[in-house]
Amino acid sequence: MTRSGPIRSDERIMDAMIQLARAAKSNRMIVAGPNSSEVFLELHHRGYLCVTTAKLCRVPCGQFDVALVAWREHSINALETTLDGLVHFLSTTGVLVVWVGAPDRIPFQMLQLALDRLGFRIEACTTCENGVAISARRRESHSIEQVA
Repeated sequence: MTRSGPIRSDERIMDAMIQLARAAKSNRMIVAGPNSSEVFLELHHRGYLCVTTAKLCRVPCGQFDVALVAWREHSINALETTLDGLVHFLSTTGVLVVWVGAPDRIPFQMLQLALDRLGFRIEACTTCENGVAISARRRESHSIEQVA
């Protein structure tokens, strides 16, 4: 059955995040943030079955290929705290995708600095539905890929 009517903005945000992550349905994914339950359900609806939330997964040991965060809150400090807990679940070659609504609340430079402090470098960025979505990887993952 196909969906009719206009695509909701949340669906377009999810489309952008999946594209930035280059996510395959076989990838192990973890979602975090205030809207993690909605992101989790939407991913399952789209056929991504290897998905969990940071609230459900207790032991961070680098077991996930993709981490997604949809953030509509105002605080960069709260976002950075969320990311700091999340990155331990991500494999060394995994990708982190963050969508931040209303970029005037959390300027891109502040997000870039937060990711830099966590050891990530931004690979791609796009504007999407009154926000910005970025994908980032660990800085050391580039050197690991070259050695392999």
